[in-house]
Amino acid sequence: MASSFSHKAVPALDVFKPDLFHGKVVLVTGGGSGICYHITETLMRLGCKAAIVGRKADRLREAAEQLARDTGSEAIATPGDVRKFEAMEQVVKQTIDKFGKIDFVICGAAGNFMAPLEGLSSNAFRTVLEIDLVGTYNTVRATMAEVKRTHGTYLHISATLHYSGLPWQAAPSAAKAGVDALSNVICVELGPFGVRSNCIAPGFIAGTEGASRLVPKGSDDMVKAFIPAQRIGERTDIANAAVFLFSEAANWITGQVIAVDGGQMHFRSAWLPYPQSSLDPRSFKNLFPDLRL
Repeated sequence: MASSFSHKAVPALDVFKPDLFHGKVVLVTGGGSGICYHITETLMRLGCKAAIVGRKADRLREAAEQLARDTGSEAIATPGDVRKFEAMEQVVKQTIDKFGKIDFVICGAAGNFMAPLEGLSSNAFRTVLEIDLVGTYNTVRATMAEVKRTHGTYLHISATLHYSGLPWQAAPSAAKAGVDALSNVICVELGPFGVRSNCIAPGFIAGTEGASRLVPKGSDDMVKAFIPAQRIGERTDIANAAVFLFSEAANWITGQVIAVDGGQMHFRSAWLPYPQSSLDPRSFKNLFPDLRL
């Protein structure tokens, strides 16, 4: 029997004051699409100016133009590959040349290959770590001097995958565990300079690449049944958490990983076909017939 109650996602502007981030500048890797695009849009609606980072320059410029049109704030496209430190140095220079400073940094660039361990190549594993973990390090290292100067804040988009073993998720699990650990070091090393660093770990978020891979079509009710909050998350939920963590209301919160998943991490293993998913990979593929490998 399904619960008849669930909270609804509330837009940030219904909760936070419209000029909360007036005069602030955010740099966002992975900001051209998905969750990080929505976070960027929300921050801009609250007064932020933004520089979004990605590898596909044309798509990135279109995203920046759309963000500016929709929010009335300023956004620029700063193409770059987070795997290359020199590229991130150039991104930082372009952002400061345009806006004069960087207050907030969101490390959201990510990659994933869904495969069992025996089917995951060393190159695929390395690629995910280079984008997620090395990319986060390069972004932090390139922005560090400026963020120390502005007493700014880092926010890393992590995951709940590594809180327990999840089949076919070795690469992102290892990468995101590293991101969490890196954020802890940033907290300790840069805290005395007035810098904070936190992670958000999203659960299933509707309309994202991750949800399209992991939630079988037509199975929303099944998935909701294993989420204590009784609904699949929305990008608004992640954006609201980001707004709070960047705000002064969170100025004594640092070195934390905030799971924004409706409580799902506490109940996740119940809906996975185990041990069938390990003994017979076809059972996992049958559960997710639209899985793109």
